[in-house]
Formats: sequence, structure tokens, C-alpha cells
Amino acid sequence: MSKWLDRYKAIIVIMLVMIIIAGGVVLLYKHPWDKGPLEIVLSEPSCQVTVCVLGEVESPGIYVLDDCSLCIQDAVDAAGGFTSYADQHALNPTAPINNGDLIHVPPLGDVPQRVSLNAAGAWLLEALPGIGPTLAGRVVEYRSQNGPFKNVEELMMVEGIGQAKYDGLKDLVTLE
Repeated sequence: MSKWLDRYKAIIVIMLVMIIIAGGVVLLYKHPWDKGPLEIVLSEPSCQVTVCVLGEVESPGIYVLDDCSLCIQDAVDAAGGFTSYADQHALNPTAPINNGDLIHVPPLGDVPQRVSLNAAGAWLLEALPGIGPTLAGRVVEYRSQNGPFKNVEELMMVEGIGQAKYDGLKDLVTLE
């Protein structure tokens, strides 16, 4: 058998190479690699905002609004508007809303107290939403290095407080 293999080895190798080449040709014919450019179609993102409106509105609840550039007044309007007991001045009606926001309309005389950026200690600043011990310490440190805050927007100069966190805090703080 080994003499037969030695005699026909070249022919066997040539036949195997021809079979591999033929298979490659068939593969390229049935599945060409270049089918042209791939087209990607981008659709406009859905711009829906879901907010929860509670407190002194006609129909408290969760609302899905179909516009991304809405403000608090739009959410209150979706909830049927203010009741006669609502403190309409407690909220900034032009403040933008984001997906998942909770909007609470307080009754008259129930406006929450504001925390003074220039007088509050770190422990009191920690009571603000999104402010932990580290960020409260940075606010106090910023105040001690730069003097009292001159305006509420200066809060964004504190490391770790960006536009989103500022938007959630600006109505809860004061300079007094």
C-alpha cells in the first residue's frame, strides 16, 4: 500500500487542491462577499416624557407628554391645572421637566424652607436631594476658599455639581 501511495501522492495532492479551489469558487458564486454598501436607516427618537404630578392639581397622576421641551406649567396643565388651594408661586412654571420627574404642587402656606448656601453646615446641605457627605463638604470648602456665594448659579462651580444636579437644587437653596 505504501508503494501505491508513493506513486499516486502527487496526483492525490493535485486532486485535493482542485476540489478546494472548486469549493471556493462555488462559495464565492453563491455568497459573494461584496453585496454593496450596507444601508443604515436612523429614525427620529421618540420624544416622550413621563412625569408624576401630585399635590394641588385637579387630577394628580402620572402623565406621558409627547414633547421633550416641556416645562412645569405644561405638566400642571396636563393634570387639569391648579386647584384653588395651590400655591402657584411655589414652583417655577418655566422650569424644564425631564423624564421621570416628580412635580409636587404645595398648598398655600406650605412652601418648603430653603437651605442657605452661605450659612448652612455640611450636615444641613446633606438634607438636599442628591447631596451626600462628600458633595456637602465640597460646597462648604468652596465657600471657605472663595467667600460667600454671590448667586445660586455659582453652585455649578463646585466639583460634582453639573447642570442636571443644579436644576434639581436651584429652587431648594437661597443665599440668605
